[in-house]
Amino acid sequence: MAKDSKNAAPIVRLGNARGPFSGLLNREKPRDMRRTVFRLMKHIGKSRSVLISLICCTFVVTGIDVVAPMLQQKAIDTISYGNSALTVDLDKMKQYLLILLMIFLLSAAFAYCQGIFAAKLSQDTVYALRKNLFRKISYLSIQYTDTHSHGDLMSRMTNDVENVSNAVSQSISALLSAIITLAGAFCMMLYYSRLMTVIAVITIPIILLISTKLAKFMQKYYTQQQVLLGELNGQVEEKVTGYRTVVAFSKEKESVECFAEVSEKLRVNSIWARVWGSILGPITNFLGNFQYVLLAGIGGYLMISGKSTMTIGSIQAMLLYSKKLSHPINMITNQYANILTALAGAERIFEILDSPDETNEGKKDFQVEQVKGAIEFQNIRFGYVPGEPVLKTLNLSVKPGQKIAIVGATGSGKTTIVNLLTRFYELDRGSILIDGVNITDIPKDRLRKSIAIVLQDTVLFKDTILANIAFGNPDADEAQVKKAAAMAMADHFIERLPDGYHTELTQSGSNLSAGQRQLLAIARAILAEPRILILDEATSSVDTRTEIQIQQAMANLMKGRTSLIIAHRISTIRDADAIVVVKDGVIAECGNHEELLRLEGNYYNLCKNQYGNVG
Repeated sequence: MAKDSKNAAPIVRLGNARGPFSGLLNREKPRDMRRTVFRLMKHIGKSRSVLISLICCTFVVTGIDVVAPMLQQKAIDTISYGNSALTVDLDKMKQYLLILLMIFLLSAAFAYCQGIFAAKLSQDTVYALRKNLFRKISYLSIQYTDTHSHGDLMSRMTNDVENVSNAVSQSISALLSAIITLAGAFCMMLYYSRLMTVIAVITIPIILLISTKLAKFMQKYYTQQQVLLGELNGQVEEKVTGYRTVVAFSKEKESVECFAEVSEKLRVNSIWARVWGSILGPITNFLGNFQYVLLAGIGGYLMISGKSTMTIGSIQAMLLYSKKLSHPINMITNQYANILTALAGAERIFEILDSPDETNEGKKDFQVEQVKGAIEFQNIRFGYVPGEPVLKTLNLSVKPGQKIAIVGATGSGKTTIVNLLTRFYELDRGSILIDGVNITDIPKDRLRKSIAIVLQDTVLFKDTILANIAFGNPDADEAQVKKAAAMAMADHFIERLPDGYHTELTQSGSNLSAGQRQLLAIARAILAEPRILILDEATSSVDTRTEIQIQQAMANLMKGRTSLIIAHRISTIRDADAIVVVKDGVIAECGNHEELLRLEGNYYNLCKNQYGNVG
């Protein structure tokens, strides 16, 4: 619902930092990673059979990976040295090599299945998230969408969900594999040599300490990265939607500079996030290689000195297991970037999912077909911002079938009256009655089915003209749609189009003129057959000749219906039963055209400003 810009609730935006780093961290809100992980795992756990299949495949693949070095050790130890000659037990070597070949083939098959199950689990999870998120956005209050950047909401639906998808498909099997590998490699190393195992695990606490510290430090960068990405998407959405306005006021340069400023913040933040995220890999790789060299030296010394019964094969197995001991840690640390980005995105998704739905506490048995259209506004007080009322004490009585015009200066609260009647916003004080029933007791779907609105800013969808008009009444057939279009004086231009009523509109109906879009919106309202009709500057986008035609059609439409007309053009409201002049949140004047002219007050001055001479 469009509303006066003066009264609009402020959209919360990030501060405009001047330097590349200033204000980057001080806007950070505390995050609950543990709760986010738990909630995300609940979503993942809904695909239980796929998750179990993935775990089983991961167990098999990782188990084979753990067993393989032991078989390699057995194969190597079939080679022995004695009496200045090498001897090889070929039968045993062939046996071990054949077993290795078979288990590697088995591992490849299960790894293929593992990839399929990981992809399915990922897509099942994000499908549920997208579904729940879109459902939540569809049922959010108008107030929520008015006070949040549309681009940021879109970013949560696309970028954040995609980040979760990537993490689920890659990280779950990687983390599970890492845990199994760690446990398996550690047990096998103990089997071969406790001394060398102790030496191998010395580096693990160092790696864990470094990764834990860096993880806490990195999280704020990855969270801020998602916030900035949402703001960037919001700017793109605004600039593309308002492109004509930007060009008309020659603000291309300022628009580019504003975008570049946020983009620069995102660039700097992303670089630092990647820098800190990439530090862990080199550190853990160095410690792993140091551990490898240390074990090779110690193992060789123990074997040559005779202080151990280890063979060449067992030393080689120990070295492989030491790599397998450090590799999972490297794998986990290298996944931090994806995991933190996904958790930051999941947190932003859950923020919307936790937002309350639009309240709909009405429980009255309200029959839309029996609505007569009597409206009572009693002691209305409302403000978009607490402590700044737009409507102060408003009282208005509308009889069934009356045509009431509401006029006033911009920001006086005209459109706010409509917002409250349709319950796009809830009252601070007072009550609104329809046929003596408080609208808070009426289910919102029934309340809004009894009201049709034609806004100044026409909303059309990327669909056919027929479908756009039928949006007001999905059960209507093509004949009813055409009849509504004829009443709205829209049939003439529709029939001249190449495909007539089946012409496909581009996004927002941009392949039609502003006046044609307005006529389709009026046809949509006519087809809805409302008991109460609201016209918010409904003829502002059409020329004078078309306006006269619409007025004739609307006169027929409004017979027997209660009509509220918000308009600036006096020509559209002269014949109203009553004209209400709103000023400073209260009704300043009320009467018909002639009565208000005789008062020579606010309405008189409005007419004088438009026509110059009032007579």
